[in-house]
Amino acid sequence: MVNEKGAGTGIAEQHVPRPGTGKIQKLVLFTGFSCNSYCSFCIDLNKRDLPDKSTQQIITEMVQARGKGVEYLELIGGETTVRGDFLPIIRTAKKLGFKDIVVVTNGRMLSYPDFAKQTVEAGVSDLIFSIHGHNAKLHDELTAAKGAFDELVKGIENVRALGFERIFANCTVVKQNMKHLPAIGKLFTELNIHHAEFIFVDSTYGGAYTNFKGLVPKISEAAPYMRELLDVGRAWGTRDWCVRYVPLCYFTDYLDQISEIREIELFRTRHWAPDFKNEDVGPSRKVAGRRKTERCTGCSLYDSCEGLWKEYIRQYGDEELTPVVKLNA
Repeated sequence: MVNEKGAGTGIAEQHVPRPGTGKIQKLVLFTGFSCNSYCSFCIDLNKRDLPDKSTQQIITEMVQARGKGVEYLELIGGETTVRGDFLPIIRTAKKLGFKDIVVVTNGRMLSYPDFAKQTVEAGVSDLIFSIHGHNAKLHDELTAAKGAFDELVKGIENVRALGFERIFANCTVVKQNMKHLPAIGKLFTELNIHHAEFIFVDSTYGGAYTNFKGLVPKISEAAPYMRELLDVGRAWGTRDWCVRYVPLCYFTDYLDQISEIREIELFRTRHWAPDFKNEDVGPSRKVAGRRKTERCTGCSLYDSCEGLWKEYIRQYGDEELTPVVKLNA
């Protein structure tokens, strides 16, 4: 099974393998699916009843990962920060010697100053905040959590006040926020977030599978706003805002800002969740989740592109795909 929730954050370019060592070994460790928000598009929306991993399970998996040479640990949920053992887990990861201890979070718990301080002191190296709207109305609506936007902004302020600098973001692109992407980009500039990822919603299962037509935009409609968003970042001075899960024919002038291309070049990524293990996410995603069609034949980007989600093609077809015969100079 493939699950790419939040994986790859547009920050891979900061991590360069040492000469002769090959790709960085990365583990995305899903601690469970409990969460204090209820995002309508969440790929794990129907997994809330599955038991979370125990503290001992997580420690055992971290030890196993270090034994496999994993240096980059990304902790994800659900929402990891709501666990009672969150801080001990971070401290244990630090003791085990992970070079990168990354936490993907909705940021709400970090709105509490003491918790933010303890999180930074425990040894987190990177915080990736999930931000799905340019204002409280849109973000709170998509996360079904009143006050969530104000809490995450406060969380960012709290960790930054502690001198913590590695603050990143991700945003899932759905029908409801598609037209607001340039405004979300403007918000990221105001929050001083130079590295971010904008993820075209995964409809393989979860919320976007159940409510496909209500949540999933057509790529031909979303891509112009996504490109405009990337232009906001470029004008601000960053090319480290990336897009994920998009067909490359819509982003020929932005090929250096495609998450999968960056990540596959640098990482060998594992996903270990309560309900599955995937030992090499990049190749398996091409087989299990996404595909190209006959319309892609002859495209100059064929080998680099992963196409569209299979469920997307089932629902919308492939007429939006246009093979790129020749790239612009």
